[in-house]
Amino acid sequence: MLDQPIAQIRKLRVEFQTKDGPVVGVEDVSFDVHPGETVCIVGESGSGKSVSSLSLMRLVEFGGGEIAGGELLFDRRDGEEMDLSHADQNLMKKIRGNEIGMIFQEPMTALNPVFTVGRQLTEGLRIHKDMTRAEAEDRALELLRQVRIPEPERRLKQYPHELSGGMRQRVVIAMAMACEPRLLIADEPTTALDVTIQAEILALMDRLKRETGTAVMFITHDMAVVAQMADRVVVMFRGNKVEEGTVKEIFENPQHDYTKALLAAVPKLGEMRGKSAPEPMKLLGVEGQNIAPIPGTQDVLLSVKNLTTRFPVKGGLLRRTISNVHAVEDVSFTLNRGQTLSLVGESGCGKSSAGRSILRLVEPMAGEVTLDGVDIMKLDQAGLRKARLDMQMIFQDPFASLNPQMQLVDQVAEPMRNYGVASGSELQDRVAQLFDKVQLPRSFMRRFPHEMSGGQRQRIAIARALALNPKLIIADEAVSALDVSVQAQVLNLMMDLQSELGLSYLFISHDMAVVERVSHHVGVMYLGRIVEMGPRERVFENPQHPYTQALMKAVPIADPNQRKSEKDLNFKPIPSPIHPTNYQPEPSEYREVEPGHFILTTDSGY
Repeated sequence: MLDQPIAQIRKLRVEFQTKDGPVVGVEDVSFDVHPGETVCIVGESGSGKSVSSLSLMRLVEFGGGEIAGGELLFDRRDGEEMDLSHADQNLMKKIRGNEIGMIFQEPMTALNPVFTVGRQLTEGLRIHKDMTRAEAEDRALELLRQVRIPEPERRLKQYPHELSGGMRQRVVIAMAMACEPRLLIADEPTTALDVTIQAEILALMDRLKRETGTAVMFITHDMAVVAQMADRVVVMFRGNKVEEGTVKEIFENPQHDYTKALLAAVPKLGEMRGKSAPEPMKLLGVEGQNIAPIPGTQDVLLSVKNLTTRFPVKGGLLRRTISNVHAVEDVSFTLNRGQTLSLVGESGCGKSSAGRSILRLVEPMAGEVTLDGVDIMKLDQAGLRKARLDMQMIFQDPFASLNPQMQLVDQVAEPMRNYGVASGSELQDRVAQLFDKVQLPRSFMRRFPHEMSGGQRQRIAIARALALNPKLIIADEAVSALDVSVQAQVLNLMMDLQSELGLSYLFISHDMAVVERVSHHVGVMYLGRIVEMGPRERVFENPQHPYTQALMKAVPIADPNQRKSEKDLNFKPIPSPIHPTNYQPEPSEYREVEPGHFILTTDSGY
């Protein structure tokens, strides 16, 4: 283990030029990465963890940063050690992708929307490895199989927008591994993935690391992932390294207050055992915290009956519909005022499509949706516009849902302007209050989205959703891309707002520990259907459907002594949701296993 490190970062200092003068991104950070070792760099968004990795790739300059001091020593394939902080960009082009692979956090921004997946996967191979087109395509197929993408031949011809988030992320991982780099930098590679795929991808990366001896620099804020993956852990806080140690030392005996707070903010599966209502998390160092349970009411706000959404697949010369994607199949549930119903499942199970169908952002094929007595499905455009005052959405990727050219103050004010709810100084006051509500400094109002960290952008999205005082908020993976302590704060914020304003949430998520923390009721989705539904404590403490049981098993546990190996994770491959146009699915039939707790008896395919 004590052989020559592949990468050594020495006293790195990175500065960013802003309107208000230079801002230090990281200062005086040093650590090494050895061959075959996984070093996890943990910290919140804005702590400088991504900046250190982007410096090593020399991509930080493209984001307005400059390396103001320090050395970035890298041990190249030919055995020569060089300082990358002075390398010219032409040499870096050869190293990037070939010797240092990078998996980015947001797969949609890491992939080029106008090229097929196959074209993007083969590009690096043809540049760096001089392969012919046919060789590169064979290797691309093999890579897609390695990251366990279903129907890989079809995927090569598809475009990124045709894949679900989890699949896109696997493509990005396949691209990073394509040239078998010496060092793999993984920047939050599993934040946007569901539990089973995350478990598989972590096991996959671990296996690839062992087989190829690649060194891995793993940037994450998810302490459960750290417990699964890390050999050593570097904890970053506000641009400084505050603690470094083996994974056992960090978890069993954290020294720095920040590390302790970070570990306290991790929602752990099983923490809510025996509690019937959700309650905010107890955070270290937060005074006067309200952690009363939130019972909600028994008054139904949203009722969904037999919701079915299908997307046509066109083909042939005349672009006729040849088959349908059965995204949401015969889904029914009710959501009470002031309560949270969570839809859980893997990417591609239809949970986001269900959320969007309820808002009619995608038009369902059939079903009834009633919000506070209003039949949403029967409204015309003007009626729907008015109804949307009562229902808002928080999207998964805050960067994609914010306008890059507008200052944040205008983005939060926009819904109020559109609906003529407030204007002039009153509007400014409302926006300032919303910034206070989501705990962002008012000085951020002049900023643009790219100047914010992921967690801060998500708070802007929440502020914007709250602008019109809605009754229902559909939160589509709203905290999946946030770091733990920010996630804990945002969840607490959402729960505080729920108890204060009586909001109802339809919470779409794949993070079982988070769902356990915030939900009153849980519906587990698989292939477009709800396979299990009931009060949160019953579904979590007594899961009945085999798919729910498999999901529970995949949840990573924030304890390095309880690591999962690939053989623990034998998930069945997800069957295709695409069926010919004449296919008639059976209706969803349920059996009540205990009061209010139902499981699907129709064949769900699992």
